[in-house]
Amino acid sequence: MPYYVYKMTATEGMALVKNLELMEQFDTFKTAKNFARDARAQQDAADTTTIKVMFADNQLQAEEQLLQHRDKPIVMEHEK
Repeated sequence: MPYYVYKMTATEGMALVKNLELMEQFDTFKTAKNFARDARAQQDAADTTTIKVMFADNQLQAEEQLLQHRDKPIVMEHEK
C-alpha cells in the first residue's frame, strides 16, 4: 500500500471543513516521512497549513481517513 503526503488547510472558524491537496505519493514510509519533514521545514512561521502522511489502499481512502472527525483523547490526571 502506498503512502500519501497531503497538505491540509482549514478555514478559520470551520475546523471540520478541510481542504486537501495531494503533494506526493511514495512506496516506502521513510521517503514519505522525509519528504513531509522537509516540506514542514520550508513552511513560513505564519503558515497554518498542516502536512500529513497517510497510509491507505488508494487515494480516496486516504482522503476519507483525513476528513474523519476524531475527538481529542481524554487525558487523565495521572497521565499528565
